[in-house]
Amino acid sequence: MKHLTFLSVAVLALALGACCNKNQETATCSDDSTTCCEKMELKPVSERTNLGAKMFVTPQPALMIGTYDEQGNPDVMMAAWGGQCDGNQVCFRLSPHRTTTNLRATREFTLSYATVRDVAESDYFGIVSANDVPDKIARTGFTVTKSQNINAPIIDQYPLTLECRVVEIMERDNEGCFVIGEVVNTIADPAILTDGRIDLNKLQPIVFDASMPAYRSVGDTVGAAWGAGQVFTK
Repeated sequence: MKHLTFLSVAVLALALGACCNKNQETATCSDDSTTCCEKMELKPVSERTNLGAKMFVTPQPALMIGTYDEQGNPDVMMAAWGGQCDGNQVCFRLSPHRTTTNLRATREFTLSYATVRDVAESDYFGIVSANDVPDKIARTGFTVTKSQNINAPIIDQYPLTLECRVVEIMERDNEGCFVIGEVVNTIADPAILTDGRIDLNKLQPIVFDASMPAYRSVGDTVGAAWGAGQVFTK
């Protein structure tokens, strides 16, 4: 039920963002809106600036989704609206793409992370569609190895890859879909490991900053998880 709750919230947030016209003072409904109900007067908060119903969720990972089509041609695209939604499951929202078509056909995919070292290539995979440029992977000089565990391509230049199978595809009419995937294996370049664990300082993943827009690198460690807050338990 965890992933269903997550997706329900995501669907609601996307619907609200799509149907409302916003500014700093009011949020009004579009003529054909069925989700937004009435004009809303936004109250000011002392020493703060109202931005209206502006969606801002961060960080957004730069997820690189690798798939094969039914003829075995590889593709990879960048997606930002996604993350972990259960112990061994990932989920993301996709608009209509070659990747969306491939996922429906093969129901298997790899999930890698764009890094500081491959910003230009990863961004290119996000702005160019395989529908228009079928050889877009080759154009960057990147290479592909077929996974031995699933029917999906491993992009050799990404040092961390999750091999996944589709659990569920939730269709959204002509607006794409939500995808839930199960991670069956994780493969890592030894160069990004410390004591057998993934080291973010070595991986150097980037995140998508939708506000600017820009890509940003993951920063330094600032505290111990399940440890920093212990000062308030004493």
